[in-house]
Amino acid sequence: MKNASSLEQRLRSDTTGDVFFDAFNRGRYATDASFYQIVPAGVVVPRTVDEALRTLAIARDDGRIVTPRGGGTSQCGQTVNDGIVVDLSKHLNRILSLDVENRSCVVEPGIVLDDLNRRLRKHGLWFPVDVSTASRATIGGMAGNNSCGGRSLRYGTMRDNTLAMDAALADGTLLHFGEVPRDLANVSEPGGGLKLFREMLDLGEREAAEIADKFPKVQRRVGGYNLDALVPRNAPNNLAHLLVGSEGTLAFTTQVELKLWPVIRNKALGVCHFGSFYEAMDAAQHLVKLRPIAVELVDRTMIALGREIVMFQPIISAAVRGDPDAILVVEFAEEDQADNLARLKQLGELMGDLGFGWDRPQRKWGGVVEIVEPALQAGIADFRAAGLNVMMSMKQEGKPVSFVEDCAVPLPHLADYTERLNAIFARHGTRGTMYAHASEGCLHVRPVLNLKLEKDVRAMRAIAEETFAMVREYKGSHSGEHGDGLVRSEFHEAMFGARIVADFREVKQRFDPGNTLNPGKIVDPPKMDDRSLFRFSPDYHVGDLKTVLDWSAYPGAGGGFQGAVEMCNNNGACRKLEGGVMCPSYRATRNEKDVTRGRANTLRLAISGQLGPDALASDEMMETLKLCVSCKACRHECPTGVDMAKMKIEVLAARASKHGLSLRDRLVGYLPRYADLASRFAPLANLRNHSALLRSLFERFAGISAKRSLPAFRRDTFQPDAEVFGPADGREVVLFADTFNRSYERENLDAAVEVLVAGGYRVHLPKPTDRARPLCCGRTFLSAGLVEQARAELDRLVATYAPFAARGVPIVGLEPSCLLTLRDELLSLRSDEAAKTISAHALLFEEFLVREAEAGRLALRLAPVAEKAVVHGHCHQKSFGAFKPVEKVLRLVPGLHVETIESSCCGMAGAFGYGADTYQASMEIAELSLLPAVRRADQGTLIVADGTSCRHQIKDGNGRTAIHVARVLAMSLNCAKSTPNKLSPTKEQAHG
Repeated sequence: MKNASSLEQRLRSDTTGDVFFDAFNRGRYATDASFYQIVPAGVVVPRTVDEALRTLAIARDDGRIVTPRGGGTSQCGQTVNDGIVVDLSKHLNRILSLDVENRSCVVEPGIVLDDLNRRLRKHGLWFPVDVSTASRATIGGMAGNNSCGGRSLRYGTMRDNTLAMDAALADGTLLHFGEVPRDLANVSEPGGGLKLFREMLDLGEREAAEIADKFPKVQRRVGGYNLDALVPRNAPNNLAHLLVGSEGTLAFTTQVELKLWPVIRNKALGVCHFGSFYEAMDAAQHLVKLRPIAVELVDRTMIALGREIVMFQPIISAAVRGDPDAILVVEFAEEDQADNLARLKQLGELMGDLGFGWDRPQRKWGGVVEIVEPALQAGIADFRAAGLNVMMSMKQEGKPVSFVEDCAVPLPHLADYTERLNAIFARHGTRGTMYAHASEGCLHVRPVLNLKLEKDVRAMRAIAEETFAMVREYKGSHSGEHGDGLVRSEFHEAMFGARIVADFREVKQRFDPGNTLNPGKIVDPPKMDDRSLFRFSPDYHVGDLKTVLDWSAYPGAGGGFQGAVEMCNNNGACRKLEGGVMCPSYRATRNEKDVTRGRANTLRLAISGQLGPDALASDEMMETLKLCVSCKACRHECPTGVDMAKMKIEVLAARASKHGLSLRDRLVGYLPRYADLASRFAPLANLRNHSALLRSLFERFAGISAKRSLPAFRRDTFQPDAEVFGPADGREVVLFADTFNRSYERENLDAAVEVLVAGGYRVHLPKPTDRARPLCCGRTFLSAGLVEQARAELDRLVATYAPFAARGVPIVGLEPSCLLTLRDELLSLRSDEAAKTISAHALLFEEFLVREAEAGRLALRLAPVAEKAVVHGHCHQKSFGAFKPVEKVLRLVPGLHVETIESSCCGMAGAFGYGADTYQASMEIAELSLLPAVRRADQGTLIVADGTSCRHQIKDGNGRTAIHVARVLAMSLNCAKSTPNKLSPTKEQAHG
């Protein structure tokens, strides 16, 4: 082989996409959602299909193997290898053609399923292979794994919905794989393509009897190559179906033609209850006779987990009756809703015929709860997903491991199979939770194991061998959804027999004689328990770490920091492009470096010494975290709770300790210390905003973008002349006057005091116990890694507010990032009772008002102020589930129509948007949804945003002035003064 530097140079000169050969980027592509890790030689992110094919040619010429990659969410190690990884997900994501009448489309392999379906929806169509990773799974990856989805009972698998594929062989020959006649009449393919097709059809004819005998007779069979696509009985034969499920080992896909279906318009769910898990599994074979589109299992563990989640308690209360051992959610989705309702009635009758009843003994206890309301149906789907997320978020060394997860057995054997499987787990000292596709005999099962321990690796091997033997006994498939990869390929001979495995090898050799395309999968694999290929290899070690925050909820070095970092299992939920907030920087750049998963992988490699000494404080690590806006969305939306904003503080602290602070860090971090002084000299402090020369100098020496105006200091800062306002007998509340609102936008604090006093509250604005500078939450210090300074500020705040919190007085704040610091970082810096009590009593302004209104304690005289308000939620509000109160409070204003902007981060994110090196990313994030939505709002519409940064971004991006909710309520109060007898029904409206 030629050396890597010459290969890198050639790839850079022949492609315009990204080319990575550095350790940090290669490390980010070394893992997928499996437990394996193989560091590639290099990574290429091509901009076009032609660049991808040039990459393939260059790698072949250099003697390197090539592994195509989509979302990188494979659970069996399909997308990791030691050659060149080609990431198709960033650029190769177009719909090339759409035939609405014939319900088909042609797409590039990197298009994400959810993105495809968003574009198809306006035509009344969708692609129904609805995998749980739809927000990040690419069509190319789904074809590679022969994905199935929850509704395969009706719609089939990826194979059933793939019409044709265009792909390049390892030697560069471009071929069209589609339906062909057995005699290949009128088929013309270049470069030996016709000969290849003939050989494949001949193999299918030669091995037809063996294939019929050895291939499992279940729909959920995605193991090995689809040789059954080649047999004469399937004539005309679709050769694309041989590529489906081939895991990138046969050809390099360039485009896929898909079969489309009409969107589901009507649904009805029957939630079948069972007092016995065994009986639930046994009933599945009978329930499918009613032709539902899905039958999904939720077991006792999932139900219990859901009942602990506040947002799902009303859903479970409505959908789950009593204390079932399992429920089966049966979904009907015919075009005519009357048909769905008729089948729902038949479902109840069938359950009775099977001997189930609400009054029966435990083993036969059960019945059906009918769900026809769309909102509750959606809630049940969310509940299932949340239950799985909680299961995956175990903060212990042992984690649920995917390796026998998706075995499939014929439905008549499902009950016996699950009972025996639980016995296997118990015999090896572990347990597993079961969920998912009861309609297909394919349950997702993950035993809890710690793969850092040799004994648990041995247990994994034993469980795999015993489970697969049992699956063969039932004539099922050891791979029912997630493919083969490194986990299951070695078991093909036991599953299919030596002759079929020889056929697999013949197919691979004919397609790829040089073994260039993703070797080690399906054919000639390594052992599944080869620990040298594990993410946690035998020599994996994290040494002593000095950390500054409390990570004690997790195991491992650094007081648990290691365990927190290792929570990332690469499921890729952070790669979603719409919905929620996570991950705003990835949505703007589509770079693996800029997604939560990429950052977590980099941290894990750094703390375990795989990126060299002092990697945690290195420039490369800062580059990795540069575009993290600390939105905290991952804390809330990551299935395993990875909190990258908190982890970034550790990195900033390590870097500050090693390298000191930049001028920009000092200006941002120490803002609370100099804000009052700057306010006294406001005209001088604001001079930079009015001078092009000063803007340029600030950019050069302080790294603050010349394109940004800094928030303007003012002389009339918020300095109340009393410490208490409101009636002496009013209910007490402390108002936290944060640095930003105090120094820049005192109108918000004035409005809050006005609203609270009008509501009859006694408002405390206590001065610091040390009578020094005003109180601060330490947020700016944390953003610069100055943790001790932040701790000092929080110590002052705790000393001042502790007496109030001790007697139950709420502590209310306006700025989400500041107030919610008391609910988050405060507890990472202090664990004493005073801090815990303050944290427990900290509420955002809207949270407090909604609580009071719902308790019947709030009465405000409000009047109309506008017809409509559009609202942007602060990231931290969304992360802490504190945004809904904003909508509820605004609806207290009579006649105000409230519309929420479905936005991610605003892009300003504190000081992030002011950086010369992050300004462009800041604007790109804002343009994803926020700024376009504000532009669509007419001038009479109120723009509402609680975050200081959010308001500034809206002003900079659109010239519109956004206001805090407190000011909207104050405006409404003032309008009501002219109609003093009008009292708005605040309590009832707060429930709206």
